Formats: sequence, structure tokens, C-alpha cells
Amino acid sequence: MPAKSRFVRLDAFTKTVEDARVRTTSGGVVTITSLLVILFLMWGEWSDYRRIIVKPELVVDKGRGEKMEIHMNISFPRLPCELLTLDVMDVSGEVQSGVMHGVKKLRLANQREGGRVLEIKDLELLPAEESQHLDPNYCGQCYGAPAPPNAKKPGCCNTCDEVRDAYAGVSWSFGRGENVEQCEREHYSEHLDAQRHEGCRIEGGIRVNKVIGNFHFAPGKSFSNGNMHVHDLENYFNSPADPGHSFTHTIHELRFGPELPDAVVKRRGWAWSNHHGNPLDGHEQMTEEKAYNFMYFVKVVSTAYLPLGWSSPSFEIPHELMEIGSLGKGEQGSIETHQYSVTSHKRSLTGGNDANEGHKERLHARGGIPGVFFSYDISPMKVINREARSKSFTGFLVGVCAVIGGTLTVAAAVDRALYEGVQRVKKMHNN
Repeated sequence: MPAKSRFVRLDAFTKTVEDARVRTTSGGVVTITSLLVILFLMWGEWSDYRRIIVKPELVVDKGRGEKMEIHMNISFPRLPCELLTLDVMDVSGEVQSGVMHGVKKLRLANQREGGRVLEIKDLELLPAEESQHLDPNYCGQCYGAPAPPNAKKPGCCNTCDEVRDAYAGVSWSFGRGENVEQCEREHYSEHLDAQRHEGCRIEGGIRVNKVIGNFHFAPGKSFSNGNMHVHDLENYFNSPADPGHSFTHTIHELRFGPELPDAVVKRRGWAWSNHHGNPLDGHEQMTEEKAYNFMYFVKVVSTAYLPLGWSSPSFEIPHELMEIGSLGKGEQGSIETHQYSVTSHKRSLTGGNDANEGHKERLHARGGIPGVFFSYDISPMKVINREARSKSFTGFLVGVCAVIGGTLTVAAAVDRALYEGVQRVKKMHNN
């Protein structure tokens, strides 16, 4: 038997003779309708194939020796910038006292005057102001304290800040700098009096070790006394009674790591956004007491956003070479950031209970440092949000075939039903 004849016997798609075919108006309508339905469904398959979704994954965070940036914008309307200090410390033993690099202090007018910004000051690691008029051989005394290691002239205290640092180094209270030549020359006490009714806003970012730690805002110069971290509180508590200083504050923004661009959130439709990830944004706390303490306990969860087509970089830039604000942003559009949850607590440093808030059974210990404290803990888990196509290309082809085959099958059934119906009606009329 010829090979051709063997294949003819296997033909599952038998053909009809052209003369045996009947074309009807209803068949033409069904054909056009089915073509339109096929085009519409194929467009839906194509759109679904092009759609990008975000697939969340929960994994164990295996990073070691990493850094983390904390970005903040916090206002203290009843505390002048001259008295406000930011310190950072963690369980690894690293302490950053009087953090200034990457942070701005904005002097705010009194609340009665609208709280407008009076001055923006970029703080450096060392004071930028230098007494140019002093004799080059001048060496100011440190008034019994050893010269600080950051003094511009070794062994000398040529500025009021250097005298304050020298006193802090030996845990001495400094006060208003009375009878201190450098402070009288720089009018330190006059500056304190002029700013007593002002407020302060801290904005910027700090880079810390990605371990358990805390950062806090407290009044006065900070120093270590044995194993204790203390502040010089004399100027804070000796302020006038009306209006007195307090740690009333507003957290305009507090985030750990870079923020996800809003364009990415809108384009990808990601459920998590910066507004959902920063629960303290817009939070406000008020108090009339000087000796008052606010504490926030933050649980930080590492979160990565990996765009479509992302691949692990072969080389990573050391964090020492990266500016504040750039840590966590990858070259391919990836973002390593953090989400966090928070609980808060506040208490009066004079002790007592919370009878005013309806909790007589809640007792507070006496003592402590007034201020706003943020204690953060790092979760061992990491959330990875990875962009991916909703379906593969082969899945798209399968969908197209299913659309064409299914539509044509249904159309053939509908056309057959219409044709048979018309034929039966004709037979009934003929009879």
C-alpha cells in the first residue's frame, strides 16, 4: 500500500465536497460574532501576559555585618536646638554621641508666632566656625578638664564647644558657661536666652549597624559615666517656667531605609506602600511636664523589592563610599528597605501612677532622662517582593489556542442549532 494511502486512513479531519456545503445568513452572523469574540479574548490574554504582579516571599534574613539608614523628620516645638542632642547606640558597643553628620537642625519660631523656620543649620562632625581673630599662638584653657580629642588645636580649648566637650569627657556639669572666657566671647548664655522660646526640627538620616539598638533625643550634652549614659540637664531644668521646655513632639516622618517611589507603587499596584509601612508618620505627643519620657519600641522587618529581570550584582559598593540616602538602592532598580511595627509608652520621671488616665494600678518608677527614645529590634525574617509575569509565554500560547478552539466550537454548535431550527420550521410550513 502506498505511503500516501496510509496517511489518508489516519486523517481525523475529513473534508466535505464544496457542492455539499450550505451557506446561510445566520452562519455569516455567527462567524463575524465569533471572530469579534476571539479578538476580544485574545487581547485579554495578551494584556494578562504583559501584566506584572508582585509575588511576596518570606525567608530567613541571612545578611551579616549590614548597615541600615534611619531617616527622620521630627519637630520639638518647645525645645530649642541649642539644648537638643541626638545619640545612637547599639548592642555591638558602638555609641554615636551628639550625632551631627547627615542631620539638619532647623530653628523654629515660637508656636505663638506660627512656628516658622528661622534658620537651617547643616551640622558637621567638627564645628565649622573658627575664631579667625584669635592669635595663632592662642591656647585656651579647659578649666581643669583635659582637652577633648576633637580639639582643633591639641591640648587647647579655643571655643566654647571645646570646653563643653572637655567637661563632658570627665562627666562634669557645664551650665551656662559663666566665667568661661571662650563662652563669654561667643555669647553662649545670650544665645541660650535668645532661643529659650524657640522650637527645633531635626531632619536627615543616620547610618547604624543592623543590630538591636536605640537612638534618642535628650537635652544637654551627653557623656558616659562608667556604664551609664547621662546628659547634662542643668540648662534644661533651669529654663523659665512660662513657657517651660518639654518634649512635646510631632513625628512628621520616620522610616528605616529608602522609600519606595510612588511611581513604582502606582505602576505595579503593590499593596504595601510607604504610607502603610511607616506607622509613626504624622504621630504627635504632648506633655506639659519637663521630667517626662516617651519611648517607642520598634520591630524592624527587612523588605526587598526586586524588579522584573533583576539579577544578583556581581560587585557591591562598600557602604563607606555611599552617601546618606543612597544605601539600599540597587543599580537595576532594586530597593532594600524596611517595614516596621511599633508600640509606645510614656511616663513621668517623678514616678507615681496613671490615675489621671484611669489606671491606678499602673505604677511608674522614679528617675530617668527626659526625652524621646526609640528602641529598635531587627526581625530574623525578611520579606522579598519580586516582580514577575502573571503567566509565561507558553501559557499565553495555550490560552490563545484555547480561546480560538473554544470559541469556534461553541460557534459551530450555535450555528448548527440555528440551521436545524430553521429547517424544521420550513418543513412545518411546507406540511
